[in-house]
Amino acid sequence: MRLFRWRRRNDAGRMAGTPFAQTAVLYRAGRYAEAEAEARSVAAGPFRPRHAHYGPLAMGIAAVTVGAQGRHADAVAMFDELLPAFVRDYGSEHRYTLKLRSDRAQELAALGLYGECEAECAAVAQLADRGTGPDMQFIAAGARNGQVYALAALGRHVEAEVLVRLVLATHFEPDPLRLVLRLALADSLSGQGRHAEALAEVQRADVMRRSLSEGDYRPATGTVDLAAATALFGLGRGTEAQPRAAAAYDACLAVFGPDHYRTCKAKALLDRIDGA
Repeated sequence: MRLFRWRRRNDAGRMAGTPFAQTAVLYRAGRYAEAEAEARSVAAGPFRPRHAHYGPLAMGIAAVTVGAQGRHADAVAMFDELLPAFVRDYGSEHRYTLKLRSDRAQELAALGLYGECEAECAAVAQLADRGTGPDMQFIAAGARNGQVYALAALGRHVEAEVLVRLVLATHFEPDPLRLVLRLALADSLSGQGRHAEALAEVQRADVMRRSLSEGDYRPATGTVDLAAATALFGLGRGTEAQPRAAAAYDACLAVFGPDHYRTCKAKALLDRIDGA
């Protein structure tokens, strides 16, 4: 089975002919609770002996859908339970194992465990660099995106900028990952007080967003408006920032629910703007 990447174009097509096809369709539609139920159903089997690995893979997908619903602690617990089985079945440097570790690290960041996220993403990226093929390249780039996010959250904005520029120089595909990398660059610039540069990056990212399908952009819902509101507020343009922050909050609330880390981040920014 090919790697389940969610953030890459045509993931639903990549899943065609596998037990995960319907899960991919539900996920792309933003029907995360249904996608979770479908993935858990697949994990329950039964499978032929040569397809026994579908069970852990399905639970890994279920963990992704749990995180998408804002149940970040539950997602980490699921990843922690699955990781030993992935190491046993595939090895510590297999693309499935590294993808699982990368997904787990993103959930650590969602829980505010930025130091742990940064260290884990760096380790995953280094291991993925040893591999070959587009899957490993994608895992390395995705892990470094998580590392950039964690560095920015830790206040290490200059390091975040340097790293994200390096990744952007190697990941050229106009896909959702490049979009979030652009926005990570904008955030690192805003963190340094370079808000005009950040806003320019957001505008470039917004052009890219319009080229993505609704299903491709849905996991990144709210990111463009959130980055724009941050930069505008930093420039003292609160009247422009407020509707962008409100749009980010409303969109994240509708897609991910109130407990998702991005919903909470958008609400916190909106409160700051309203209170200024």
